[in-house]
Amino acid sequence: MRRSLVLAGGGIRVAWQTGVLQALTEHGLEFQHVDGTSGGIMTAGMLLSGQQPVQMAQRWSDLDVQDFSSLLPLRDYARGPWALPGLGDADGVINKVFPHLGIDTAAIRSADVEGTFNVVDFVTKTCVAVPHTEVDDELLAAGMSLPLVMTPLRRGERVWTDAVWVKDANVTEALRRGADEVWLVWCIGNSPYWGDGPLEQYVHMIEMSANGALFAELDAARSAGRSFRLHVVRPTHPLPLDSELYAGRISADTLIACGYRDAWVYLDQMSPDGVAQDPSCTAMTEPPKGVRLTERLRGRVGSDDLTMQVTSELPLEEHGSPARVVGSVDFEPWGGRVLLAGGRLEAAGADVIYHARARVNGRWVAIEAARELADDEGFDAWADARTVEFRADSGETATLHLGALDAARALASAEPVGAHGAMDRAGALARLGQLGLRRVLAAYGSEERGSA
Repeated sequence: MRRSLVLAGGGIRVAWQTGVLQALTEHGLEFQHVDGTSGGIMTAGMLLSGQQPVQMAQRWSDLDVQDFSSLLPLRDYARGPWALPGLGDADGVINKVFPHLGIDTAAIRSADVEGTFNVVDFVTKTCVAVPHTEVDDELLAAGMSLPLVMTPLRRGERVWTDAVWVKDANVTEALRRGADEVWLVWCIGNSPYWGDGPLEQYVHMIEMSANGALFAELDAARSAGRSFRLHVVRPTHPLPLDSELYAGRISADTLIACGYRDAWVYLDQMSPDGVAQDPSCTAMTEPPKGVRLTERLRGRVGSDDLTMQVTSELPLEEHGSPARVVGSVDFEPWGGRVLLAGGRLEAAGADVIYHARARVNGRWVAIEAARELADDEGFDAWADARTVEFRADSGETATLHLGALDAARALASAEPVGAHGAMDRAGALARLGQLGLRRVLAAYGSEERGSA
């Protein structure tokens, strides 16, 4: 069977794809062809440069996302906003982002795996799948240069730009190269939500173009009698926009952990025949209104340090969805950082328990971390709630602590989810103050939680 990996766009949120790739690798999947479009060009470029998903995750974790921004010469801004060729250019991507992410076009051109990178030729208004043997830095950056945001690449009589307006996933190219099975890694939103304002509606235009082009490709393949299996890994809910990553309201580490979770959700329940090749294949639902918190807990197992970082999504609706958890455990005997799958949070009497599993040396290890929320007599409630008892079914146990600085960072990390626009965000924060803040304060042992 010939298998293609098709990496769709999604801006710098494609850090999420790195977690997906780690899960697919652990599942034992190999690909004979890799295709990248828009932001997916970065993921494809890292893979074809010879990196493993664990290396890719570390590079994303250390990346300063502000490096994506690069200003035009001052004379361009002096012409006024209506004459700008774009808000910025590709210099930051080429000179900072690509080197940091380890995207090496010389290595890509000599890669053993077939690769294609999609760029639109504006002169002909067509998407061109550039073979990996013919790419260079400027052409890869052009494939990520959204109109309005970044200037296109002018080369000879051609004008090259981002392909997302024509297609965001080149399934046709995968089939043309003989794929019997296509694995589509999709992180563009596809939910019923319609928002107001220029940013939301610019994103909606991309969503319509990307999803519409994909569905048209699937229809064309069906009409031509082209039979293949389609597997789609996607988030359950739309990912946060790039603006939230720029603003520090979510981190690349959290996105990577979400991708790992979402991939294993699909792998655990997938059909050998794949998914339906119709608009349902990328459909998502809006998340319930809630709050997202990230905390880092530290302890020791014998002489080895163990750090657990978890991001919890706590629904604020009284009859909302269960709390979801993503994250990682850093523990050298387990090979360094391992990501968590199947994470959830549950209340058990006076305890709140994190449940998850991690892939360690080729097998699953079940993890539990319990925090007692009940007050003891005296003045140690804060200390009690900042202590978590960690245990794994492989035998490791540890008492993890949330230091004072980490506790402050965790509280500062509180962000509403499932809220759109200023008023909705304000409403979510108000709800957090009425209901969710009680949970937050209880989780950190506040003696004042009864007054929230």
